[in-house]
Amino acid sequence: MKEYAVYKGENLLAIGTAQKCAKELGVHPEYIRWLTTPTAKRRLAKRKNPDKCVVGDVIAE
Repeated sequence: MKEYAVYKGENLLAIGTAQKCAKELGVHPEYIRWLTTPTAKRRLAKRKNPDKCVVGDVIAE
């Protein structure tokens, strides 16, 4: 089972499975998984203030 870390800037918002992170943040688990895709990373990098974006990483599989 994959574990995720969700950040906003350098602040850690949640860590754990997609379901656990989603519950803590009030979003769907699909959103947590989407944050780790190459498409999401490209879109967030194009923003004016990428430091203020929510970013996700897979930390364990």
